Amino acid sequence: MKKISSPSNAKIKYAVKLSSSAKVRRESGLFMLEGARLCEEGAKCGLGIVSVFVTSKSLELYGERLSDLLEAAEECFEITPDIADKISDTVAPQGVFCVCRQPKNDFSVSVEGKYLALENLQDPSNLGAVSRTAEALGVSGLIVSGGCDIFNPKAQRSGMGSLLRLPIIASDDLPALLRELRGKKMFTVASVPDPDAAPVTELSFDRGTVCVVGNEGNGLTAETINACEVRATIPMKGKVESFNAATAASILMWEMTR
Repeated sequence: MKKISSPSNAKIKYAVKLSSSAKVRRESGLFMLEGARLCEEGAKCGLGIVSVFVTSKSLELYGERLSDLLEAAEECFEITPDIADKISDTVAPQGVFCVCRQPKNDFSVSVEGKYLALENLQDPSNLGAVSRTAEALGVSGLIVSGGCDIFNPKAQRSGMGSLLRLPIIASDDLPALLRELRGKKMFTVASVPDPDAAPVTELSFDRGTVCVVGNEGNGLTAETINACEVRATIPMKGKVESFNAATAASILMWEMTR
C-alpha cells in the first residue's frame, strides 16, 4: 500500500473537492464515502471503488472489516491523521475514505409501487434520514427533484447506506412526472400544512402511490401541488405550524405503507 504524507498531494486535493463540491461530483461521476461501515457498504453494493484512503490506526481497528473494500479498490493509500482531518466531513473521523463511481440509478416508477417524492430538499441530513426510513418501511423508491444531491457526504452518512441500496429516480420536471403517473391511475398526494386539506390519516392508499414533500422553508411549489390528485395534511395539535421535512416524510411513508 502506497503512503501519502503531504496534504498538498493531488489525490488528496481532489478528494477534498469531491467531498465539498456538487459540481465536481456531477461532472466527474464520482463521489466520496467516509467511515468504515459506509465504505464497507459501498463495496458490498458493488460500487466501483476507485481509491481508498486509510490511516494506520483504522487498519488496526477495522482491518478485517475492510478486506473486501481494499480488495475491490483500484488503488489504496495509507494517509496520516492530519490528512484524514483534511478530507473528513466530520469532527472525529474514523480514518477510512473511498472514492466511488456513482451508480446509474436508472430505475423507473412502477405504477403498483409506493414512492416518496422530494422537491427541492435542501438539507442533506434530511435526505439521508428520509432514505433510511423509506428503506425500513419498504417504500419502493425515492423520486428526487432538485435540492441537494444524493451523493452529498452528509446525505450519505445520514442515510447509512440506504441511498446506495434504495431505488432513486431523478426528475427534472416533477409536475410533469406526477401528471404522467396520475394519468396511469397512480394516487398522487401533495403534502401541505393546510388544515383545509384532507387529513392523511383518512386517506386510502390501496393503489400505487406517490406522496410528495417539499422544501424545508417553502414547501411544495404551486405547480407540483396542482399536479397532484389530492392535497393532504398531517393533523397537528398545539401551536406548531409545520413538521420538519424528514418527520413529515416519515409520517407520510408510514401511512402509505402500513
